[in-house]
Amino acid sequence: MKRVFLFIVTNIAVLVVLSIVLSLLGVNSILDQQGVNLNMGNLLVFSAVFGMGGSFISLLMSKWMAKRLTGAQVIENPSSQVEHWLVQTVGHHAQAAGIAMPEVAIFPSESPNAFATGARRDKALVAVSAGLLRGMTREEAEAVIGHEVSHVANGDMITLTLIQGVVNTFVIFLSRVVGYYVDRVVFKNERGVGPAFFITSIVAQIVFGILASTIVMWFSRQREFRADVGGARLAGRENMIAALERLKGGATEPLPDAMSAFGIAGGGGISRLFMSHPPLEERIAALKATAG
Repeated sequence: MKRVFLFIVTNIAVLVVLSIVLSLLGVNSILDQQGVNLNMGNLLVFSAVFGMGGSFISLLMSKWMAKRLTGAQVIENPSSQVEHWLVQTVGHHAQAAGIAMPEVAIFPSESPNAFATGARRDKALVAVSAGLLRGMTREEAEAVIGHEVSHVANGDMITLTLIQGVVNTFVIFLSRVVGYYVDRVVFKNERGVGPAFFITSIVAQIVFGILASTIVMWFSRQREFRADVGGARLAGRENMIAALERLKGGATEPLPDAMSAFGIAGGGGISRLFMSHPPLEERIAALKATAG
């Protein structure tokens, strides 16, 4: 219930902010002054504000949302040997990767998992599950942490945000164009926009959004291979392989949808095209094929 509430409140806040931005830019309609033809300039601005703006607002809020969606508790003052080890390991990897010390957190889950997020490389969050700390050896956990630190060092959060923003912009733009022409050509509406515009735009946005998500997921899968290599570089190739083998051997509880692309072991989709992470078998094979 808390996750649903946070999702609704966050989306309302994003819509309010973006609507204010559109008003400040003077974009009150995607039609011309006569209300007959599409104003392509206004439509492009509208699409970019909601497409890029929504993605970047989500990125700026990513750490705050991640903590609340997963229940992650940031370690301010380590109070146990495990917490001391975790903070030291993250710090060691961060220094080796050339980034500032991220916030370190543990989230309550019996499933072995971890994620990294944050709007900047030097203001990131690295979180691991309690189940990962209990169920993996220190060497395997070090490799998983190295994988997440590599995501931060590679700038994966900002890269994925840019890709998502561009894709969202095109989806919004094209869906409105389709809605406009259906409204004009099929339903013969000559001024303003009718119900057909709104219905068609929504359907087109869903269809285009599903197709466009395959592009984002492809980039996400490539990102995972790179982070595996980074984890192997920081913690040792055999340790990274052992960690992936451990994940392969046990059930992994998926992270919340908003965080799934940032985890060590993401959930699959209805098909390979919609998977945020490559199959573990492929990731293991790729590492084994990597020299040293």
